[in-house]
Amino acid sequence: MPHFVIDCSKDIMTINDPEHTLAVVHEAAVNSELFDKNDIKVRLNPFNEHYIIGGKKEGFIHIFGNIMEGRTDEQKAKLSRAIISELKHIFPTINFIAINIRDFEKSSYCNKSMV
Repeated sequence: MPHFVIDCSKDIMTINDPEHTLAVVHEAAVNSELFDKNDIKVRLNPFNEHYIIGGKKEGFIHIFGNIMEGRTDEQKAKLSRAIISELKHIFPTINFIAINIRDFEKSSYCNKSMV
């Protein structure tokens, strides 16, 4: 925990090395000081053909951040702005870069080590 899942158009992979993109998001999450570095998970899902952005096919990045409940709205907003700021820097030609942060509920979260 947390999980940052990056949905993006395939062209993102040619603009910047995917491993670098993952590292940038990971580092921004580390720098937020909200999470232990070793707990942060970042994944990238490129879309090849089936997507439309504003009625046309253009490059996009959208991150779904899932974190354990307990952070303030201010902390989540700061995290969102930090990640988008870093992505905006390495993807200056991409017009659609966005993120949303969602809370996992402690009462319903379960992973392998908890069973």
